[in-house]
Amino acid sequence: MTGLSGSAQTMTLVAFTAIATITLLLCVMTGPDRDDLDEFYTGYGSLSPMRNGLAIAGDYISAATVLGTCGVIALYGHDGIVLALSTALSLMLLMFLLAEPLRNAGRFTMGDAFARRMPGRAVRVTACLVTLAALLPMMLVQLAGTGQLLAFILGFSGDEVKTACVIGVGVLMISYAAIGGMKGTALIQILKIVILLGSGGAVAVLVLNRFDWDPTALFDAAAARSGVGPAFLDSGLEFAGGPHPRLDMISAQLCVVLGGACLPHVTMRMYTASSAPQVRRSMSWAVSIVAVFVLVITVVGMGATALIGREAIALADPQGNSAYLLGSRAALGPEVTTAETLLFTTVATAVFLTVLASVAGMILACANSLAHDVFAARVQEMSARREMTLARLSALAVGAPAILLATLVQHRSLQPLVTLSFSLGASAIAPALVYSLFWRRYTRTGLLATLIGGALAVLALTPGTNLVSGSPVAAFPEADFTYFPFTTTGLVSVPLGFAFGWLGTVLSGRRKAEEQRRQYEAVEGWILAGAVRRNE
Repeated sequence: MTGLSGSAQTMTLVAFTAIATITLLLCVMTGPDRDDLDEFYTGYGSLSPMRNGLAIAGDYISAATVLGTCGVIALYGHDGIVLALSTALSLMLLMFLLAEPLRNAGRFTMGDAFARRMPGRAVRVTACLVTLAALLPMMLVQLAGTGQLLAFILGFSGDEVKTACVIGVGVLMISYAAIGGMKGTALIQILKIVILLGSGGAVAVLVLNRFDWDPTALFDAAAARSGVGPAFLDSGLEFAGGPHPRLDMISAQLCVVLGGACLPHVTMRMYTASSAPQVRRSMSWAVSIVAVFVLVITVVGMGATALIGREAIALADPQGNSAYLLGSRAALGPEVTTAETLLFTTVATAVFLTVLASVAGMILACANSLAHDVFAARVQEMSARREMTLARLSALAVGAPAILLATLVQHRSLQPLVTLSFSLGASAIAPALVYSLFWRRYTRTGLLATLIGGALAVLALTPGTNLVSGSPVAAFPEADFTYFPFTTTGLVSVPLGFAFGWLGTVLSGRRKAEEQRRQYEAVEGWILAGAVRRNE
């Protein structure tokens, strides 16, 4: 437990209720008209670059990123810091390589960006299926973790109460996506990132103050209380138990760097910018915010280990997901003033809001793809009002099964689901985006081969990792059916994703490749330079 008094827990509960009410009202007040697709899907591109950058950073920094990355820093030191830096690097790659072409090629969804060059129902349906496959695991992680998180903060332990929390929060998230659309969820993301960085920054200042503003003293204290000595500040501790620790680390970083920023709930924010210069400025803000966030969780994660010890963190949660809250509580010291209680309440509220906002963004991305790429694409002339209704119903169709599945997996280790999402982003979505935006001869067969082949490679290899079975912290610790030597699939599945795309294009034949080259040259100006923005 966090060690807070009953009055402090009551204050936290009141704050949670208030933030849920305020954010729901925000969605109702800013929700789009019933027949305005552009407002629902993109918010008319009405956000300034700074606010859009805050929204992008908010979508990118999920609860799994806040709690999981801080936990890895607290438990594994150097390896956790590398993971945090890889998170920032992923968004930088999106900014420099894909953001502008993606915004120019697409309109509402990732399927639009693919179909711009290769129109067809098969492309859109496949893009939708990959979107669902990549985001559903992340939704489950955050929904399933909600009950554990609230139990940890508020001090209850009953499974029924945890399940009720998961269901209640899930219903709230569906409401955000269905009512608020892109603009409503953007405002929630902005509120979330401001509170998260503000409260986290205050905790980081308190941690540094405990060590006389000397980062070296903080790192040395963390190493001393880690139980592993200098190895805590050296590479390889996280994967030391595996047969190939160096390769395992490379595989994990590959998934994070290539997959993190390519997940559909992040790329959909590119379409909310009104022009290429706007998306450039928005991404500059987003990268700067994520860089500050990396500094904050590095200090808080190291502070948690230095102040309470690695063993205590692992005892509270073997994955370290409670390290952010434990570190925040430890930074306040043994005697907590009213102001410090208020600060911890703000930190807990920021984490709660992060869960709400992150899953709402993912549900919106899935609902948009389902309504626009699958249902609306079937009908030649679907009315805007009908498509809007379908998008809102799709939010329910995506969210309801996610809530049900989250209640079933909440007592298992959720780490395999996190790696599954990032691996799908790196192995299927990233190769497809790179090829479709930059390779002139890329064909429809190549695109389908990339998306399907990359996804199947990840789905075939992930069950064989030691995150699923064969270790005490696996999802099924009592079983052992490992057949893949790494914890993530990136080292194999990422090259396979690119190889499937190349092979599919080659097998399409020279005539198809030449035809595709001519089609690409016709649209190359607006994809790469934003010469034209098509609205159909």
